[in-house]
Amino acid sequence: MDLKNLTVLVNHISEEKGLAKERVLEAVEQSLAAAYKKEFGGKGQVIKAKIEPKSGSVEFWQEKLVVDDSMIYSEEELEKMKEEPAENLPDIQAGPPNSEGVGGKVHFNPERHVMEGDVKGKKSGDILEIKLKTQTDFGRIAAQTAKQVILQKIREAEREQILLEFRSKEGELLSGAIQRIEGRLIFIDLGKTLGILLREEQVPGEFYRIGQRLKFYCLKVEESPKGPQILLSRAYPKLVSKLFELEVPEIGAGAVEIKAIAREPGSRSKVAVSSNEEGVDPIGAMVGQRGTRVTAVMNELGGEKIDIVEWAEDPASFVGNALSPSRVLNVEIFPRNRAVAVVAEDQLSLAIGREGQNVRLAAKLTGWKIDVRAPGQEQEKSDTTEV
Repeated sequence: MDLKNLTVLVNHISEEKGLAKERVLEAVEQSLAAAYKKEFGGKGQVIKAKIEPKSGSVEFWQEKLVVDDSMIYSEEELEKMKEEPAENLPDIQAGPPNSEGVGGKVHFNPERHVMEGDVKGKKSGDILEIKLKTQTDFGRIAAQTAKQVILQKIREAEREQILLEFRSKEGELLSGAIQRIEGRLIFIDLGKTLGILLREEQVPGEFYRIGQRLKFYCLKVEESPKGPQILLSRAYPKLVSKLFELEVPEIGAGAVEIKAIAREPGSRSKVAVSSNEEGVDPIGAMVGQRGTRVTAVMNELGGEKIDIVEWAEDPASFVGNALSPSRVLNVEIFPRNRAVAVVAEDQLSLAIGREGQNVRLAAKLTGWKIDVRAPGQEQEKSDTTEV
């Protein structure tokens, strides 16, 4: 093993994997320590290595935990522990030299521990560092051990970086291509890793094919034994608002604000918008010239219909706007968040919508239970839809 080329190796891995040089250097140091222990160390020893990046020189040392009598299991305690079931015993040998068993005690091992009275200038709980002779000629088995350790540490570093990167993208749009479909799960190629589109986050009626490139909402990033899990969604309501942010610069500038969204994925959405600047038409900004902006969002959603309505502080006005495209004559507000909307006879079916979809979405958008009635039925319990 040529230690002189270590800095070149570190730089190469850092650039290839996109990792920080410090993280790669740490992985190489751990691999060298493992190789040294395999070739020249003893069982139970804790070996550490430190690389000087500029010169490429390596220092090795052994660490021991300084202990006193109160930190060591007595012979009686060890005998008693032998009678205990194995699953109830503390792991008193594993871990770094400062690892402790139950009650802060350890099973004394001369390779890992040293008594307080045998060293000067150290007290119990300190770590004693014993410098070791630098070795550069490692055998085949030790070199293989070093290779396995560095590959493992590099994989761990990559996972940590991916986890950190995608956690910062939670709640944002991600673009990816469908890599494979396994039953109800769809795996999305996001570049550095794969995302998962669960069945409940897929849009009913939307067909997915391998290689298809789509935009997804990043729901959550979780850590798992197999690496980071990026949970994606095509059905989440905020996907609509994020797509509009891409198409409508007024949203990014703060002139137009999306106040609320109600969505039935794959079928229809309602979006309530308001203007924060005088002279800016929020609905016009969202629709775009000749409908180009809203059409682009609808195309990304597979043709899902989108109603854009103006948000209002006044509940009656907001409920009336939310029932678009029907024309509402009057809205009466009642206790318990109940509203009665009066529409013309010829607008009744349009206000309710197919299978009650329009009034159902309006209710979700506004947070009000809405009765849609024709003139003269305001005081009656009509058979129109209540949500």
